[in-house]
Amino acid sequence: MLNRLGNGVLQAISGVLGSVRDALEKLIELPRNIKQALLLALDMVFVSAAMWSAVALRHGSTDFTLGPTEIACGAITVVISAIIFLRLGLYRAVIRFMGQQAIWAVITAVTYSTLILSASVFVAQAEVPRTMPFFYWGIALLLIGGTRLTVRAYYQAKLRSLSRNVIIYGAGESGRQLLTALHHGDQYRAVVFVDDDPRLQHSVINGLQVARPEEIKRLIGEHNITQVLLAIPAASPERRREIINSLVGLPVHVRTVPKINELVAGRASVNQIQDIDLDDLLGRDPVPPHPELIDRCITDKVVMVTGAGGSIGSELCRQILTSGPRELVLLDNSEYALYRIERELREMGQALGASVEIIALLGSVQDQRRLETVYRTFAVQTVYHAAAYKHVPMVEYNVAEGVANNVFGTWYAAEAARKAGVETFVLVSTDKAVRPTNIMGASKRFAEMVLQGLAQRDSGTRFCMVRFGNVLGSSGSVVPLFREQIEGGGPVTVTHPEVSRYFMSIQEAAQLVLQAGAMGTGGDVFVLDMGEPVRIVDLARRMIRLSGYEMQHDSHAHDHIQIEFIGLRPGEKLREELLLGSNVTGTGHPMIMRAEEECLSYNQIHRMLTELMQHCDVMDCAGITSVLNAAVSGFNLHEVRYDHVWRKQGMAGRSVLAKPKQKPAAVGLSNVQELFPDKS
Repeated sequence: MLNRLGNGVLQAISGVLGSVRDALEKLIELPRNIKQALLLALDMVFVSAAMWSAVALRHGSTDFTLGPTEIACGAITVVISAIIFLRLGLYRAVIRFMGQQAIWAVITAVTYSTLILSASVFVAQAEVPRTMPFFYWGIALLLIGGTRLTVRAYYQAKLRSLSRNVIIYGAGESGRQLLTALHHGDQYRAVVFVDDDPRLQHSVINGLQVARPEEIKRLIGEHNITQVLLAIPAASPERRREIINSLVGLPVHVRTVPKINELVAGRASVNQIQDIDLDDLLGRDPVPPHPELIDRCITDKVVMVTGAGGSIGSELCRQILTSGPRELVLLDNSEYALYRIERELREMGQALGASVEIIALLGSVQDQRRLETVYRTFAVQTVYHAAAYKHVPMVEYNVAEGVANNVFGTWYAAEAARKAGVETFVLVSTDKAVRPTNIMGASKRFAEMVLQGLAQRDSGTRFCMVRFGNVLGSSGSVVPLFREQIEGGGPVTVTHPEVSRYFMSIQEAAQLVLQAGAMGTGGDVFVLDMGEPVRIVDLARRMIRLSGYEMQHDSHAHDHIQIEFIGLRPGEKLREELLLGSNVTGTGHPMIMRAEEECLSYNQIHRMLTELMQHCDVMDCAGITSVLNAAVSGFNLHEVRYDHVWRKQGMAGRSVLAKPKQKPAAVGLSNVQELFPDKS
């Protein structure tokens, strides 16, 4: 009997709570002006109820009668209180987000209402107890303020039930700002701070306990933590990596707020939570730039970047803009990429207060006449040549076009620079040019040799090239691909368990290119001391774990993402190299080396370019490969297997192609006479 009665009471209470919850939900969904009107009416009901309750409490019973004078005093109080509440903005604040300022506004409004009640009672000589206004103040504050706090508490409880529990690593100023920002959102619920500072540990900041880093593993299990948010923007790169490495094996997604330089520059705010920086994934110190080297070929000069809309080209433009060029000329054959980088640079220039003229030009580096016209028209002094096809399998599928763009595009751009009197010409190259196993790498090495050949001529232009490894975060690189695959639940595809690459950040790569231009004397090949290569599978595992997942062989009872090995793609090799030999010398930068490498004479390069152009004109892939085999060291016995046109024509595996009679106009033998008028 008692059990049935208890169950009935519980069901009744549950029903009442459900009704209240449904009523609150419907109230929250109403239009704002209707909610404000209803809240004003409710407050006036509370004002009336508070006056009646104050008299009842003072009399000690509800058995009393109010006369016309007392009722008039109450009516005056209600009307004037409504005006005061409106004037003080009690209905402008959103209750579910109300803070300390809104609470003080309620206290002020109730106090004014109490003063109005006291004045009206005194003037009208109403027959009510003298202490009644004090009772009224407390009851009205409880009803009006308590209702608002109840609604806010309900809404925040609802948000907490939907949000993810997180740990904020860093209890400093940035951590506290982040906590305040999280309180106004519904995505995250911070349950504890973690900090390295012993002075902060075991204290309470803004209602949260500050724990030691050693307790993170226990806290993750106790509070069902899904993410750790790093709020340590001022930490050194070494300390950041130590912290990240300590979190790699834990089943949480590690994210971060922007670094201190981005916060100070106004490019980001503390509440912009993002994935771990690519520099942190790299696991080594970035190469520090020498500003005097960067500025030497840029400050107060007319600078041009080819391929300005690409990954490297666009980062070059950003860094060039900060060094104060007189004019910045952008060249790209992609209309959208050019539009995007031009708009970004103009906004960046306004933010920096830089008065740099930005000129966006559509065009191809295979158009030698237009390049020379541009150089002469704008009196270009420094050229950074970043226009190239860089995706290894894609160039294997399009051999003739890849070689035409990478080799002849470089040749035309460099020769036009020589004719126009450009001071410095810097080629952006790649580690894939060293003993290449693919057409892309061979074409980039041949482009380097073209510049080495041109450097042998009497010229006022300094030609140099910069060779570096893979760039984290660039278009087509593994990091964006891995992130996309992780977000999709996997699997993460890696070509081979032993494949490794040299890596650098895109900012670091751009800095190297800019500094090399200042150190070149003519025909120089600059390479960066990039430390040890990184195994791609290790990078994938690191990204998976920092995203809060585990690999299939891990023992934690957590979401798993599998790594799938798909085999090397066309033209790829297991390991890349940066140097053809061991003959290197130092430079003005401790981390940049000058490679002393073999090169062909100018006459040999000219003869091979002529032959290569003939093969490109008729899309003779076998002929193109034979020239590259002869010219490029280490590129031996490469056969065309994947070019789409070559395969469709049934030429795969053949060594000779009967050349078609047609001759495309993209490149032609007439250009040879233009570029080398002293040669037949």
